[in-house]
Amino acid sequence: MNSPSSYYNPAKYREVALVRVVPKPALEDFLRTWKLHHPLMPEQLEFGGRTAKVLKSGMYHGGDVLYELDGIPGIWHEQCLEAV
Repeated sequence: MNSPSSYYNPAKYREVALVRVVPKPALEDFLRTWKLHHPLMPEQLEFGGRTAKVLKSGMYHGGDVLYELDGIPGIWHEQCLEAV
């Protein structure tokens, strides 16, 4: 029997990892160009450059990893985050 820790998890950032939301100009570019699922909401732009812990991650059925952050609302695409 497989243990839960043996399952494939493609998330770059694990729970409780510290991440930084990319700067606002990068978020604006993502907002403008991303045309698929879970688009950024304009109100998420104000969180550019903020640091937070990862609460949880999940994978969209198309293969994209999405994150929820502690104290920062919204769903975040992996390309909108960077390691601290």
